[in-house]
Amino acid sequence: MARKPDGPLRRGWTTGACATAATKAAYTALLTSEFPDPVSILLPKGERPDFVLAREALGDDAASAAIVKDAGDDPDVTHLATIVSTVRIGAPGSGVVFRAGEGVGMVTREGLPIPPGEPAINPVPRELMRGVVAEVARAHGGSGDVEIEISVPGGEALAKKTWNPRLGIVGGLSILGTTGVVIPFSCSAWIHSIHRGIDVARAGGFPLVAACTGSTSEAAVVRRHGLDETALLDMGDFVGGMLKYLRRHPLPKVLIGGGFAKLAKLAQGHMDLHSGRSQVDMDWLAEQLAAVGGDAGLVERAKVANTALEVLNMALEAGLPLANRIGELARAEAAAMVAGTETEIIVEVFDRKGNLVGAAGEV
Repeated sequence: MARKPDGPLRRGWTTGACATAATKAAYTALLTSEFPDPVSILLPKGERPDFVLAREALGDDAASAAIVKDAGDDPDVTHLATIVSTVRIGAPGSGVVFRAGEGVGMVTREGLPIPPGEPAINPVPRELMRGVVAEVARAHGGSGDVEIEISVPGGEALAKKTWNPRLGIVGGLSILGTTGVVIPFSCSAWIHSIHRGIDVARAGGFPLVAACTGSTSEAAVVRRHGLDETALLDMGDFVGGMLKYLRRHPLPKVLIGGGFAKLAKLAQGHMDLHSGRSQVDMDWLAEQLAAVGGDAGLVERAKVANTALEVLNMALEAGLPLANRIGELARAEAAAMVAGTETEIIVEVFDRKGNLVGAAGEV
């Protein structure tokens, strides 16, 4: 994850907001032969930003407008991507029809807010685009029957850096946004992807999904259990965000895999495992070492250790099951978050090489 810069952070605009503004400009030009530039749109919370067009094209039966997305200070993979809307007049009574152009994905699995076979343009951006089509039609005598094709040049390559392939969105990016505004470092897109992964797993009836803190533990879990990519949730540090969603949308069995230090934080009760937002309490970790048989000298060494990994190595050298205890405590904390649901929690603890060093529960 990118480092958050110091000082006030600049907000940005979602792909959905950019697509909406481009659609308004293109449809206006289709009806009037002139592109509004800049073009303003009304967002769900009442904001009315202006967008400058990056390019425009007008033909006899279609108009295109493009906007370069500005994500502000958020480390967004689509920052500076070009969002293009091409609007064509549709058949009478057809309403607004959405198409996926270059770089915009198609939905192929159940469980997402858009059904399979549809472009990956989420519900709020669709509503915003329908709104500007109606607005422009009223102002300039249009029917409102249009076909909107959204494209993002280079979007298929960018999508490989997102969770779209795991969610069954193929061929490109999703057009996203619920407010139209990107809040820097809010991590809302990441947590949103975790939620959508759970939705897809529920719709697919997966008996087991894995949620890991990083790539090393994820690769180890895949090797151990032969899981398909679609059964993996991109949890990262956001264990709390995942567990809260599971309370309302349970799955049969969830394996939480991670490194020793990350899962030690979960065992302490932390639900955000990022190094900037939670730390391992070394005195607490030393107490856990004592609980599995560590002698007084070992426990004192653990209290002044530099890292949790150093304490793990002490325990391994002494033949003490500290990682199992951390796994059990982490499992208890996670299970408490989903108490009253059908979800069974399993925890597997790995070292930095991806070797299993502790576990709680059975797959």
